[in-house]
Amino acid sequence: MKALLIDDEQSNLDNLRILITTYCPQVNVCGAAADTRSATSLLHSHQPDLVFLDIQMPEQSGFDWLRSLSRTDFEIIFVTAYDQYAVQAMRLSAIDYLLKPVSIEELQAAVRRAHQQHSIKKENQLLNNLRHFLKGNNTPAEQSIALATLKETRFVKINEITRCKSANNYTTFYLATGESLLICKPIFFYDDLLRQYGFVRCHQSHLVNKASIKSWKRDYGDFLVLTNGAEIPISRGKKEEVKRLLQN
Repeated sequence: MKALLIDDEQSNLDNLRILITTYCPQVNVCGAAADTRSATSLLHSHQPDLVFLDIQMPEQSGFDWLRSLSRTDFEIIFVTAYDQYAVQAMRLSAIDYLLKPVSIEELQAAVRRAHQQHSIKKENQLLNNLRHFLKGNNTPAEQSIALATLKETRFVKINEITRCKSANNYTTFYLATGESLLICKPIFFYDDLLRQYGFVRCHQSHLVNKASIKSWKRDYGDFLVLTNGAEIPISRGKKEEVKRLLQN
């Protein structure tokens, strides 16, 4: 993987480059930047697969820089001296959050996860291109999605998915057959894709197929009851949106 290092302190850049070169042979450092303006230029010229990003920097934070980009088709590993940003980092779908001074073992583990995610993403893109080519103008009920587990890539018809449940950077797909598939991607990666096929985001951790909903239960909280008996919580902040979507 091609990697870009971004940190406003040159000593941190040098140390990180040495650690990566010595202990992470699957990574090739293609550039380093001490500010986000230089980072944007290097991003366009090198198109890295992985970015090691500091958070607190002059002029613009690492978070703000990511939000300013039109595309973030690379994996992200935050490297920072502060531990209070972990939740924000995970919301930006970061692979990991490393504290300075960087542990060799934690760095290697983060790079392994980034490499796995990068490989799955490449495979999914190739399969997705093939799927669109083969399926042509099929109806939404016939559309399939490529789901890459650790052992295989499954082509699953979207109308066979009853719900999705997230746990950190992983999503479990529950199928009408009773089978479940664990995918190494966060749930919001699939949110926009599946909404166009009638899925409802009723909770931060849950995405439900409208066709699988049997009723709305109010008993010490709000729940969607599915045709298979599963009860999925509705968060307070999602109630109005869920009502609107179910009425359409």
